Amino acid sequence: MRTALLQSSGRPGSIAENLKVLDEAAGRAAAAGAALLAAPEMFLTGYAIGDDIARLAEPADGDSADAIAELAHRHGLAIAYGYPERDGQTVYNSVQLISADGTRLANYRKTHLFGCFERDHFTPGEQPVVQAELNGLTVGLMICYDVEFPENVRAHALAGTDLLVVPTAQMHPFQFVAESLVPVRAWENQMYVAYVNRVGQEGEFEFVGLSVLAGPDGVARARAGRAEQLVYADADPAFLAASRESNPYLEDRRPGLYGSLTQNP
Repeated sequence: MRTALLQSSGRPGSIAENLKVLDEAAGRAAAAGAALLAAPEMFLTGYAIGDDIARLAEPADGDSADAIAELAHRHGLAIAYGYPERDGQTVYNSVQLISADGTRLANYRKTHLFGCFERDHFTPGEQPVVQAELNGLTVGLMICYDVEFPENVRAHALAGTDLLVVPTAQMHPFQFVAESLVPVRAWENQMYVAYVNRVGQEGEFEFVGLSVLAGPDGVARARAGRAEQLVYADADPAFLAASRESNPYLEDRRPGLYGSLTQNP
């Protein structure tokens, strides 16, 4: 399944402008044969927008979800995008996956919030594994800091995730996550990992780009630079199956030895 990663910070503070950016990218991605377009963390509104996060937050089935469903259907490809989700008085840092026919397939709320900024503006989600079936692959959803916890990604592997889509707002000086950690996560869990980042200065944060789609062999199939960019790579079910047969990490586990991993220090 050809996957497009939209490395962009869009236009922080303007949902209308970000929908235009997403529409244009979807058109280019569809023309290149992509079946899935992934946009970064908080792409719909911008990340470093302070109290506007709560003001611009929408329900999972809100107006923006309808608008993205329409453009997904119009361009004929699935779209995963980050946004602030409002559920009553609670705001989550979420990612939603919408199919090529406009159906909302899955919605994930970030479970591990990073730093004071996120803890001041969001409530953490409580469901670690959220998946949907797409073009013959099991697609899992996660956001940024979540992927830095090996237990999180292993839970997806055990649940059968083939392609883990990770919208992110990865900032300086943590670029080693994109450069090194993400390919290792793909290798040790025998899955594809699509890590799609924001880029450039936004408020107090400098987003580093370096979006990557890594395969189960730990090799980057596509890697962006430090500018706005749309990059493509394929998630190949046949290669994934062969890799899992050659590297049976999940079969060789000894869960009885790992009980201490869930105990607080």
